[in-house]
Amino acid sequence: MLYIQHWKFKTGYHEKAARKFLSTQAPYPRAKMLGRYHGPGSLEGWILVETNDPTALYEHAADWGEFMEWSTTPVFTDEQAGPIIANIYS
Repeated sequence: MLYIQHWKFKTGYHEKAARKFLSTQAPYPRAKMLGRYHGPGSLEGWILVETNDPTALYEHAADWGEFMEWSTTPVFTDEQAGPIIANIYS
């Protein structure tokens, strides 16, 4: 399953989070990170992750929870969503 995690730095935690990121590269155990995106000039970004174990997402967010606010959304590709929509409207 694919998920998009949106993250936003909590006020005053950018430097601490940046230092942790630079030292660890923020890996995802038990999940495949497909991309990590940073909003230029902002303090937020998005991570596209594939996993069959959503607890891996919870673990990652909890590990970074001191520094960031998180929201997680399950998502489908066009190829996955198409048959669902076709079934509804056929």
